[in-house]
Formats: sequence, structure tokens, C-alpha cells
Amino acid sequence: MWMKNVVAGGALLASASLQAQTPPNVVLIFLDDMGYGDLTITGASGYKTPTIDRLAKEGMFFSHFYAAQPISSASRAGIMTGCYPNRVGISGALMPQGNTGLNPNEETIAEVLKTKGYTCAAVGKWHLGHLKPFLPLQQGFDEYLGIPYSNDMWPVDYEGNRATPASNLPHKLRHPALPLIDGNEKAREIWTLGDQGELTTLYTERAVRFIKQNKEKPFFLYLAHSMPHVPLAVSDKFKGKSEQGLFGDVMMELDWSVQQILKTLEENGLDEQTLVIFTSDNGPWYNFGNHSGSNGGLREAKATTFDGGQRVPCLMRWKGVIPEGVVCNQLASTIDILPTLAALSGAALPQKKIDGVDISPLMKGETEVSPRDHFFYYYGVNNLEAVRDGRFKLIFPHKHATYLEPANDGFPGKVGQDKIGLSLYDLRRDPGERFDVKEMYPEVVERLSALAEKAREDMGDDLTKREGANRREIGKVN
Repeated sequence: MWMKNVVAGGALLASASLQAQTPPNVVLIFLDDMGYGDLTITGASGYKTPTIDRLAKEGMFFSHFYAAQPISSASRAGIMTGCYPNRVGISGALMPQGNTGLNPNEETIAEVLKTKGYTCAAVGKWHLGHLKPFLPLQQGFDEYLGIPYSNDMWPVDYEGNRATPASNLPHKLRHPALPLIDGNEKAREIWTLGDQGELTTLYTERAVRFIKQNKEKPFFLYLAHSMPHVPLAVSDKFKGKSEQGLFGDVMMELDWSVQQILKTLEENGLDEQTLVIFTSDNGPWYNFGNHSGSNGGLREAKATTFDGGQRVPCLMRWKGVIPEGVVCNQLASTIDILPTLAALSGAALPQKKIDGVDISPLMKGETEVSPRDHFFYYYGVNNLEAVRDGRFKLIFPHKHATYLEPANDGFPGKVGQDKIGLSLYDLRRDPGERFDVKEMYPEVVERLSALAEKAREDMGDDLTKREGANRREIGKVN
């Protein structure tokens, strides 16, 4: 068993070191549509993720960790700003035809860390605005290589390994060519699945180069892979290597990418100076069948606020600081990463209100008190759909997507719409959210409802037609 200790409420672990000598370098690896069950340590079958498993053996696995929202742009806004995405005006997935993005007035992780002398790079998928004012170089990063939005936002459709022009497929949106951007300029266009199969390697090579070039000074690397979002694509070196088909091949290549990052840190003597964080933007896109991942037995998937859509694995390794082989069962979220890095680096928090909390005590094994005592599940433009504390999740009446029938080999299956009434789930006993226990715990319903009212006063709630006092505007180019 790689799990040395289990972090639960009130448990205190012996850490190898409670204090870091210097602020760490940071490598934040962010996968796209990786579900809770897509790692070997969370039940994946037909392929292995040994390097990602190694992060768990040498660090901490957060088992109750939530993406800011269960969809791409909103999720990325949360991790970049430490805010619930609806607070900063970001919802859904921004489209290539749009003129909006993350408001440059917001302070990102990069801008926070740059005040302490960090050099910052973004590599991979951005999806916080494709126009120049919203790209990474205008959001605190010193360099950028990647695609500005999701890899399915391109003018081709796909059948297995065959690309088909969208002009022949009237159901396909007429997107522009998918650009690979270097800095602020388009370096090339991506037209085929073969082109997409190069992305994981291209991102990894740029990330490795950045680490080597900045090994003598503090750095922040945000490596946001395009995979395993559909359309799946993999390089020749991993094609056909897994028993799980193309999805397994892709996950094996992503594990290889993490291996290259760890190898580079080791070879350059940066192991004990670098905090590595690995997580995902949301759960799997279930209607793509064998081209999607696993929710690990949770309910529903991407684009829903059930836990299958929003609860994701998170692993953190910082040798000599984070105790090895530990599972942390405390509540945490991607919105907590910014304030945590601010605390570890000594940087000031953003001037505007944020929602994240400093979880560095958990990382160091100090778990007698949980830094985060509740989490709000917002979706859509501004729908407050649920709230949870350490054990219970209260769901408010709303309509939601439900996955009816998957399809295979790159084709989407059927997605329907359902509705749910007021429901309470005991996530300790029922992580699949199957048994409504609101009649058993009326005091819990009352307590969580009171928390929700505070959120509505603060950020609003379209479901109850509340405006909220502290929402901010999305960036827009006229």
C-alpha cells in the first residue's frame, strides 16, 4: 500500500518538515476532462499511470478535491483567480467566435507570484479568452505556448483516425482553424488528428525547456494539457500501447509527460525546491463512451454539479515538506491553490475579494482544523445548485444534464435533461449521491440552507433570482 497515513478531521501527522527553507518553485499540471477514476490509484484498468502514482507515494493525495466548476473556461477561471468563476463573470466554455475573456483587472496566480520574483510560463490549453488582451502574456505570464481553447473547437469532425471537413457536416459549428500560439502570435494551424497527436509532446518539451532555463530563480509553470479531452490523439510512441484503446494510450502519454517533468527536476537538483500539483479541470465527458474516462463510481459527469462532474483527483508533492504517502480526506478545491501559493511565497493576496483559502497546513500535515469548511457548487451563468460541508451535500431544485447512452470511437452519445428537487446526501456513506436523507437530518438542511443564503447575498443566484452584491464583470473587447 502506498498510503502511509490517512488525514481525517482532527488527525495530526508527523511531517518530514513543517517549514520550507525558501519559497518553492511551482509546477501545476492541469489535465482536461480526466475523471476521478482515471488513475491507477483510483481504479483505472487496461493501462497504468506509474509516474502519477509516484506523486502519491512521494506526496499527498487529496480525495475530496473539487474543480471550481464542472466545465472548461469556468474551471480555469477559478484556478487562475482563486475565485468562484461566477464571481469574475466567467461561465461555461468560451467559444472561438466570442469577444470575451478573463478580465485583465483580475489578478492571476502568475501576477501574484511575480511580485515575489517568479518567472511564469503557461503551456497548453488556455481557454480564458483567445483575443490578445486575454492571452497569458497579458495575464502575468512571461511566455506561452498552446492552443487558446478546447481541441474540439476546430473545423473538422472525426471518425476514429479520419478527419472530415466540417463544411460537409452541417451539424458542426464553423470554427476557424485551431491555432497553436507561441507568445501572442499564431505559430501554426492544427488540421488533423495527427497534428493533435503532437500536442502532448510539444507541451512537454516546452515545459522541460522552461524549467532548465529558469533553474537558478523561482519559477511557476502552468502545464495545462489538452488531453484527454476529445478528440483523442496520441503520438506514435504510445499508439496502441494500452489495453484500453486510444483513451488508455493517451493517459499513458500524459503519465510519460509527468515523468519527463519529474526527471528534469531531479537532473537539475530542483526536487526539494519544487511543489508539483497534479489535477483536472472537471470530470469525464461520459457520452463519448470508450473515448471518455471514468467518474470512479460518482454520480454523473462533466457539465453537472453532481460529484462525477466536479470532484477530481489532486496530488501534491514537495519533498521534505509534504509528508509521503498520505491521503488527505479534508475538503479542498482548485480555488484554494492561489491563496496557498501566496502564503508559501510570502506574496500578498489579490486586492479584490477571492474565495479560496490557504490549505498549506493540510499539505504540511497539520490537520486538526480544516481550512475549508464548505464549498458552493455554481453552474450555468450563476446558478447555485448545491452546497456541501465536510460530510453533507445539499442540492437545490434545478434542471441538469444526464448521460443517457454513450457512443464510441469519437462519436458523442445521447445526453438528456432531468430535474432534481431539494435533496440531501451523506457523502461519507453515499459518495454516489443515491439516497436522499433530508428527512433524517432537518438540522443539516437548515444549516446548509443558511450558508447558501450568504452565497446568494454575496454572488447572487439565478435559480432564486438574486442579484448578489459582489459579482464582477467578464473582460470584453468591443
